Amino acid sequence: MAQPSANSLQEQPKVLATPDEPSDAVLIERSLRRPERFEVVFDRHFDAIHGYVARRLGRGLADDVASETFLIAFDCRARYELGQPDAAPWLYGIASNLIARHRRAEVRRYRALARAGGEDTVEGHSEGVARRLDAQALRARLAAALLDLKARDREVLLLVAWAQLSLEEAARALGVPAGTARSRLHRARAKTRLALAGETKGES
Repeated sequence: MAQPSANSLQEQPKVLATPDEPSDAVLIERSLRRPERFEVVFDRHFDAIHGYVARRLGRGLADDVASETFLIAFDCRARYELGQPDAAPWLYGIASNLIARHRRAEVRRYRALARAGGEDTVEGHSEGVARRLDAQALRARLAAALLDLKARDREVLLLVAWAQLSLEEAARALGVPAGTARSRLHRARAKTRLALAGETKGES
């Protein structure tokens, strides 16, 4: 079986809007006079927010939570810090607060994923089966590792790894100092790597 790693928790490059497009801050400011301009912010970020929520809570809750995120953002847009051209950290911060209301659902999801790693009922071509079992086992180990993290540490880790925010953006999203976010991220990464490494040694 392939060796598990924390690659799926590495920071990924963000896809930015092209320079000739108005920034989120400009669109939000314009939306104060012309509310329909906020639709561009919605179109620009909804899929990413929805995908992030789905990874944490499952698709059953993702539609409602992602939609509520943008309803809250629209209602609160007059308080947006216009000095921040990218609204992603702000939106992920709102989404994170909503996800926190569903903490039990998130924990249940990780537990289900962790248990699924022990099921070997995948059928099909042998090489394809092996790859799927490897991926399934890694997801299970990762889910178990995430379960073992404190909620505040997991929050920073997933904002960086899954939402593709920088450390500074994650700190802004959560409303904590950058140094606090850095400590939480370091602790979360260290515990996750240790958990994955421990699983690997246990199999050898």
